Amino acid sequence: MNFSTAAAEQSGDMRAINTVLLVDDSRAQLSLLSAMMRRWGYTFETAASGEEALEICRRAPVDLVISDWMMPGMDGLAFCRAFRGLPTDRYGYFILVTSKNEKQDIATGLDVGADEFLTKPVNPDELRARINAAERILLMQRRLNAQMEQLQKLYDKLDQDLIEAGKLQQSLVRDREVQRGPLALSFLLEPSGHVGGDLVGWFRAGEGDVGFFSLDVSGHGVPSALLTLRLAGMLSADNPEHNIALRRLEDGGVAPRPPEETAALLNEAILDGMDTDLYFTIALGVLNLATGQGRMVQAGHPAPLLRRAGGELAFLGEGGLPVGLIPGAQFTGFDFDLTPGDRLLLYSDGVTEAAAPDGALFGETRLSEHMQAHAQAAGQAYFVALQQALESFCQGGDPGDDVSGVLLEYGSNMA
Repeated sequence: MNFSTAAAEQSGDMRAINTVLLVDDSRAQLSLLSAMMRRWGYTFETAASGEEALEICRRAPVDLVISDWMMPGMDGLAFCRAFRGLPTDRYGYFILVTSKNEKQDIATGLDVGADEFLTKPVNPDELRARINAAERILLMQRRLNAQMEQLQKLYDKLDQDLIEAGKLQQSLVRDREVQRGPLALSFLLEPSGHVGGDLVGWFRAGEGDVGFFSLDVSGHGVPSALLTLRLAGMLSADNPEHNIALRRLEDGGVAPRPPEETAALLNEAILDGMDTDLYFTIALGVLNLATGQGRMVQAGHPAPLLRRAGGELAFLGEGGLPVGLIPGAQFTGFDFDLTPGDRLLLYSDGVTEAAAPDGALFGETRLSEHMQAHAQAAGQAYFVALQQALESFCQGGDPGDDVSGVLLEYGSNMA
């Protein structure tokens, strides 16, 4: 509502009731009511039956209806019920005129949609008081509608902004499949809303080494997404000089830090350099492409799942603290190795904690079974199968959290 509209209402220049419909099969009663409306300055129409009144209401919205209850054909009660069923976003106030005064009759009228009652014979002062009450209620309703329209516009703008922010966040993972020598990396990033708190990625970690990570910021929505943007810059594949996971060498090159050292530096950066209560979990690793030897840290993140070429499965790591919770926290790394045909899956808890309608969680056991059943599904084909499995498990419902993952395939059949 703009200022001029509000000012006009406050000064009395604007009425919430601009159209009145009088309904009665008695000509004398219609004449009496019409005289009152003229004296009070209202624009009105008349109808001699419920059917006629309903046709008038179908043609244009009516602000106030004053209708007799007892009429042949469609009586006032049936008309009120039909009036409430008309498709409109504008509320009409309904006064039912009756000689009935039993509580059950009043309850019946209220139940079908009447707002107020008048008993016959109609007293002008009483009718005027009822109309004034209707004016106040309709005016509040119009003001509320105007505010809701403004809120809807703000919501639509915010929704569009979030859609664009979601596109930006998805662009952080430019390539969903990357080949580095014998290693194929595939990425999954599906927020539960327009934006999310998960992030996956990789970076060159010096001569012959590749870094990779999967992280999950606490919370949901915009604050979490903003922190993922900040972390994306700190683990950037495009700017190694700004990548906190790399050490600068004297010859100008870079080499990977031990992942546990990187986690400690991230912890310090979050607690000392950012004014936030958010924290995050991360599985961060570095792999030597020639040897398949690697080292990883699991800072509160779900345990990575390793499937050997022969079919053996193992969850790696022993947990650890999330990043950004405790000053001076220590993080423990562990070594792992990949041989040709092995695959390693990093994933967020949105996978294992996806919930079925009965409350059951997808869990590590189902994830293990899924990896075994889809051992031949490579790269994005595996993630498509995983998403389908989660959707089936949740029976089409929202998994409840962002879903993300990194799949490493160290293969003898890869160039």
